[in-house]
Amino acid sequence: MNWMNKMSERAHLMGQMLETIGAMDPDARGKCLEGELRTAASRCMCCSHTRQCAKWLQDNAAGATAPFEDCPNAALFREWMQN
Repeated sequence: MNWMNKMSERAHLMGQMLETIGAMDPDARGKCLEGELRTAASRCMCCSHTRQCAKWLQDNAAGATAPFEDCPNAALFREWMQN
């Protein structure tokens, strides 16, 4: 997979994760700092759990109260959920 396809795939997964756990709500979005978002995207690009993440997202399509446990951004996403 070339780097542009990988970046697109990971951005899609990250966006889907944020929607699934409710961290894309307007209140939460306004509190996400640009640096944090860049760090989260970088972690997602380097993540080795892509298949498990996609499966978790499929299994939790109706929503979830917490992010995928093995997500390298789980702690940050939990923080965004609380804001």
